[in-house]
Amino acid sequence: MDGQENEQRDTGAEAAPETGRARRWAFRPWRGERSRSWLRRIGTMLAVLVVTLTGIVAGTYAGGHVSTDIGPFRAHLSLSPSLSGGTTVDIPPLGSLQLNSHNGPAYLTVQLGSLDQRRTEALIDDPASISRASQSAVEDVHAGVMRLGLKTLASTVLATLLLAGLAFRDVRRMAWAGGLALVITAGSLGVAALTIRPQAIEEPRYEGLLVNAPAIVGDARRIANDYTKYAEQLQRLVGNVSKLYTTVSSLPVYQPAAGTTRVLHVSDMHLNPTGWQLIRTVVEQFNIDVVIDTGDITDWGSEPEASFVGSIGLLKKPYVYIRGNHDSARTAAAVAQQPNAIVLNNSTVTVSGLTIAGIGDPRFTPDKETSPAGSGLTAQVANQVIGAGEQLATTVENSPTKVNIAMVHDPSSAGPLSGTCPLVLAGHLHERQVLKLPPVPDKEQTTLMVEGSTGGAGLRGLEGEKPTPLTMTVLYFDQQKLLQAYDDITVGGTGQSQVNLERHVIRDPKKGDQVPVTPTPTRGGPESPAPTESPTPTGSPSPTPTG
Repeated sequence: MDGQENEQRDTGAEAAPETGRARRWAFRPWRGERSRSWLRRIGTMLAVLVVTLTGIVAGTYAGGHVSTDIGPFRAHLSLSPSLSGGTTVDIPPLGSLQLNSHNGPAYLTVQLGSLDQRRTEALIDDPASISRASQSAVEDVHAGVMRLGLKTLASTVLATLLLAGLAFRDVRRMAWAGGLALVITAGSLGVAALTIRPQAIEEPRYEGLLVNAPAIVGDARRIANDYTKYAEQLQRLVGNVSKLYTTVSSLPVYQPAAGTTRVLHVSDMHLNPTGWQLIRTVVEQFNIDVVIDTGDITDWGSEPEASFVGSIGLLKKPYVYIRGNHDSARTAAAVAQQPNAIVLNNSTVTVSGLTIAGIGDPRFTPDKETSPAGSGLTAQVANQVIGAGEQLATTVENSPTKVNIAMVHDPSSAGPLSGTCPLVLAGHLHERQVLKLPPVPDKEQTTLMVEGSTGGAGLRGLEGEKPTPLTMTVLYFDQQKLLQAYDDITVGGTGQSQVNLERHVIRDPKKGDQVPVTPTPTRGGPESPAPTESPTPTGSPSPTPTG
C-alpha cells in the first residue's frame, strides 16, 4: 500500500509539471496568433495604401486631362502629381510660362493648340467679339479646370478600384481603397483650390523663345488697357474705312481709265487680325485685282501662327507673297496652301497682266535681340540682304517677259534692282517712303515704294506714345502696265479712329514723274485732328529697320 501511495504521489508529482507546461504551451500560441493578426492588419493597410497611391497616380495620368476652348484657341489641360504645385502654360514651339499659381500635390499644365479657324474669323468679322472673348477667357479656363478636377477624381477612384480588385479580390478591401483614393484626391484638389494665387499671372517666368516676350510687348498691363480701348474703337474705325470708296469715287483729280489694273500693296501684318478686316474692305470696295504682300505676316513664324494666314483664301483675289525676316519656311508653306496665294522666292509670275518678280528675305530673325533693329545692318547681314537683291536682279533681267513689279522685304535689297524694272515694292521699316533709285545709264529709272505696317506693327505698335498706324496702298496700272496713280490709305493706330486717303497722280507714267500730293482726308470723328498735307517723300530709305 505504501508503495502504491508513493507511486501515486510520484505519478502526481510528475503529472503536475506536465499540466503547467501544457498550460504554458496553450497560452503561447494564442499570444503569437494575436501578434500575427496585428501584423496582417498592418500589412493589409499598407497594401491598401500602396494600391491606392498607385491607383491615384495611374488614374491621374490616364484620365487627368481635358480639351477645352479658350477664346479662339483649342487648349489641352492636364494634371500631374507634384510636391510643390504650380502651373505651366505651354505655347509650342515658342516656349512656356511658369506660374506659381497654387500649392499642393497637383500640377496643372495648359497647352495652347492651334487657332480654331471659325472662331478666329468670328473675331475678325465682329469687332465686339474681341471684348467678349477676353471676358469669356477666364470663364473658359474656370469651366475647363472644373471639368478637369471632376474627371481626375472619377479616373483616380476607378483606377484604384480596378487595381484593388486585381490585387485583393476582396470587396471590402476594394471599398477601402476606393474611399481612400476619393479622400486623397479630393483633398489634394481642395488644397490647390484653397491656396490659389490669381496674382501669379502677373509674374510669370518665361522659358524658350518667350524669354524675349517682355522686351517685345512691353508693359503687358498697359497694352491690355490699350487693347481694350482698341476694341471699343474698332467698329467705328472699320466703318470709316468703308467710307473711303465714296471718297475715292468723288475725286475729280483722277479717274481710272478702262482696263486699269488695281493692286493693293500690304506689308508687315505682324499677326494683327484687324489688318485682315481692313484688307477685305479695301479689296471689295476698290475692286482690287491683285494683292501684293511684302512679308512679315507673322511675328515668330511658328506653327500656331500659320493658321493666321487662313484669311487669305477669303479674299478671292490673287495674293502674291514673299517671306519677311519674321516669317519662317513653315509660314511660307502655309501661305502657299491657300488656293489663291502665290509665293515667290527668286521667281516670277504673271497675274492680271502684270509680271511680278519677288524674293524672300534671306534672314529669319524672329527674336528681336538678334535682329538688326536699332543697330543698323552689320556687314554680314548687309551682304545677305544686298545679295538677295542681286539674285532677284539676275532673275528679272533673264525673265522672258518684261517685269513690271519687283518685290523685296527689306528696302536695302532694292539697290541692285535699279534699272531692271520700273517699280520695286518693299516693307520692313514700318514707315511709308517713296523715292527714286539711283539711275543706271541707258535704263529706265526705278521707283522704290516702301509700305508702312498694315498690322500697325502688331503688339509692338502699342509700345510708343502714339500707336503705329495701319497703312496700305492702292496702285493703279494702265493698259501698258505703267503706274498711273496710287492712293495711300492710313488708319489711325490702336485706339484712334482717324482714316486718311492721299491720292498721288503720276504726271508722265513713262518717266514716272509725279504731281504734288492730293490729300483726301476722311475724318474719323470730331475729336480727330485735321490731317495735314505731306509732300511725296524723297531721299533714301532709313538704314535702321524696326523689325
